[in-house]
Amino acid sequence: MTDKVTATNSEEQGSKARQMLGMKGAASGETNIWKIRLQLMKPITWIPLIWGVVCGAASSGNYTWSVENVLIAAACMLLSGPLMTGYTQTLNDFYDREIDAINEPYRPIPSGAISIPQVVTQILVLLFASIGLSYLLDFWAGHEFPVMLCLTLGGSFVAYIYSAPPLKLKQNGWLGNYALGSSYIALPWWAGHALFGELNWTIVILTLIYSFAGLGIAVVNDFKSVEGDRALGLQSLPVMFGVTTAAWICVIMIDTFQAGIAAYLITIHENLYATILLLLVIPQIVFQDMYFLRDPLKNDVKYQASAQPFLVIGMLIAGLALGHAGV
Repeated sequence: MTDKVTATNSEEQGSKARQMLGMKGAASGETNIWKIRLQLMKPITWIPLIWGVVCGAASSGNYTWSVENVLIAAACMLLSGPLMTGYTQTLNDFYDREIDAINEPYRPIPSGAISIPQVVTQILVLLFASIGLSYLLDFWAGHEFPVMLCLTLGGSFVAYIYSAPPLKLKQNGWLGNYALGSSYIALPWWAGHALFGELNWTIVILTLIYSFAGLGIAVVNDFKSVEGDRALGLQSLPVMFGVTTAAWICVIMIDTFQAGIAAYLITIHENLYATILLLLVIPQIVFQDMYFLRDPLKNDVKYQASAQPFLVIGMLIAGLALGHAGV
């Protein structure tokens, strides 16, 4: 009996943790408005954006460890993670409230835990806080052209057209997932690079190419919503091509474009970094075979938890290589 009670308590705690982080499989019933607001912002999704800032700072080749730089980098992480990603996720939940009622009815809006006016207020507060912080970062960096502000405005625009009609890019599996992938890889990378160095076209193009691997990661998230996407006519890749084919498209995109970046590193004579990046692709392939390709509907979260750490470490390796080469 004690073991059953302990197991039940552990399951409830795990469900509450998933709820706070904005993960699949959460429980409903939260009444604290601030916890509900945090759930809307999906903290679990902040991590790649925060990491992207680190990669951008590394690729600038100019980051040095000082108290001032650490604080400025932390401010940029705050901008890319809690503020801009929180804005994006809240906006997405606002426009996805109908589909969430099918796929994830425990989410704050379809469950009625938070009102629509409260959600709109949260979206606007996060947006304007992001704009204000980006202006301050431009001021600190001494930018003649407000690159941080432009990146913030551009990112907020992409987030809007991704979620909102009439464009609603997420209705198209290719455009929507690439918009998501580039927002998770390229945008925070540009922000970190521009803050400590000078953003250039080489970095812009390379990170946009790298974002095709992010497209593959974005597709992984589509498998949990196949039923609702199909019911509402959203053309995600699993809906368009079927679960098995979409899973193969996903892993091919993830592996191929990481290998492509490694090939570029070889052309600029960063062979050691290229080798490390290629070695980091190998465990991803293993986990793709163990989990994702065998049952993407069941193992999507398990695959992400197992394989994505190797992908994000690879991003940092690429950033360090670019910074070392002075690209």
